[in-house]
Amino acid sequence: MLVTVLLIAITCAVSITCFSNPTLLDRLLLWPPAVNRGEYQRLVTNAFVHADGAHLAFNMITLFFFGRVMEPFFERYIGIAGFVIFYLAAAVVSVLPSYLSHRNDSRYRSLGASGAVSAVLFAFILLAPWSTIYVFVIPVPAILYGVLFTAYGLYAGRLGQDHINHSAHLWGAAFGVAFTLAMEPRLGAFFLQRLMSPGM
Repeated sequence: MLVTVLLIAITCAVSITCFSNPTLLDRLLLWPPAVNRGEYQRLVTNAFVHADGAHLAFNMITLFFFGRVMEPFFERYIGIAGFVIFYLAAAVVSVLPSYLSHRNDSRYRSLGASGAVSAVLFAFILLAPWSTIYVFVIPVPAILYGVLFTAYGLYAGRLGQDHINHSAHLWGAAFGVAFTLAMEPRLGAFFLQRLMSPGM
C-alpha cells in the first residue's frame, strides 16, 4: 500500500499548505477560464486541494481503507504504477463533464479528491459487493452503499443547492467500475454471481 500512503501524504501536504495560502489554492483548483487558456494540469491538481480539514479527512480516510485493497489489484495488471495511473485518470475523468458544462462560467470552481476516491470505492464494490462498509459507525453492505450513494448524487446534483460536485462523484464511480472491468472483464460475471449469493 506504498502508493496509497504516498498519495495520501502528498494530498495532505498540498491541501494543508493551501489552507493558509489562497494564492497557491487558486493556482491548483479547477477553474474553467484557466483551463481554457491551456492550464490543463488543473484537471489533475484540483484533486490535491480541499476546502477544509473535514473535506480532506473524509477523502483521505476513505482512500486509505479502500486504496490499500485496490492498489495490489491494479499492480497485478499494470505494474507498480498501476494504481497511480488509475487514480490520476479517475481524477481527470471525474471532473471533465463539470469542466465542459461550465467552461464559459468564470464563477465556477471545483476542488477535492472525491471523484478519484469514488473511483477507488466503486472499484472495491465491484470486487466485494457484500463487504461491510461503516458509514459513521453504521455497518452497511457495500452494494447498498453504492446504490444509495448513486441515488443521492443524482438527486442532489439535480437540486444543485449545495457546493458539492456530485457530478464528479458519479463520473468517478462510473470510471472506477469501467476501468476495473477493462483490467479484468471476468469481474462482471463474478460480480453478478456474488450479488446473487450474499452468503458466498
